Amino acid sequence: MKRLAFIHSSTKEAENYANLLKKGLTLVEPKDADVLVVFGGDGFMLHSLHLYQNLNKPVYGINCGTVGFLMNDTKLKTSQELLKHLDKAEITELHPLKMHVQTSDGKTVTHHAINEVSLLRQTSQAAKIRILVNDVIRLDSLVGDGVILSTPAGSTAYNFSARGPILPLGAPLLALTPLSTFRPRHWHGALLPNIARVNFEILNPEFRSVSATADDRTVADVKTVDVYQDTSVSYKLLFGSGHNLEERILKEQFGSF
Repeated sequence: MKRLAFIHSSTKEAENYANLLKKGLTLVEPKDADVLVVFGGDGFMLHSLHLYQNLNKPVYGINCGTVGFLMNDTKLKTSQELLKHLDKAEITELHPLKMHVQTSDGKTVTHHAINEVSLLRQTSQAAKIRILVNDVIRLDSLVGDGVILSTPAGSTAYNFSARGPILPLGAPLLALTPLSTFRPRHWHGALLPNIARVNFEILNPEFRSVSATADDRTVADVKTVDVYQDTSVSYKLLFGSGHNLEERILKEQFGSF
């Protein structure tokens, strides 16, 4: 029998669901578990993956939120049903983006992003950003609300809302998507190889302040942002048989998720 740790969000639905499924189980702390079972929505799942990243444990999510793209939607009623689903679950490994930030006051900040790194203007002034790929200037000046660099797993989230492309999970690509672009007016983004290193330089940061966010962690007043895929880190998500993340991304492309 697998040793399980339950982690739930603060919502009543998540708490009640966790209390229902823990009957008959002896739960352990996350550090001692074989599997982490997370009750909540996508946001709480991302938070939990980052929080317990160093444990390198497989994570099985149970949807108690709205979309639950990273979660399992199976309606379970007993702990025995949960154990059976865990035995048949398939592992999907995700490599995150690593974001290195230099702020205007000289600080250095590093975060990982499972979904995306997004740069956003902080004031009424449009952001002005130079974009380099592998040290080559590809866009001398992007003027607009900002820009997103997304993984395939995150391509259905903020990236898709900004009219970026949905990427198949196995595609060795990253999606670079602008936000409300003013200049260049007809630029709609780019697909980059996942081995690319992307550097964002903020132009006139004293007048056009920009923040950088890796999933849910934000750094204000950035000067430069360097992003690349970190293959030394992997997150192991467990999905019920026939409902893996790759299948969900494929369904999303046809509007059937």
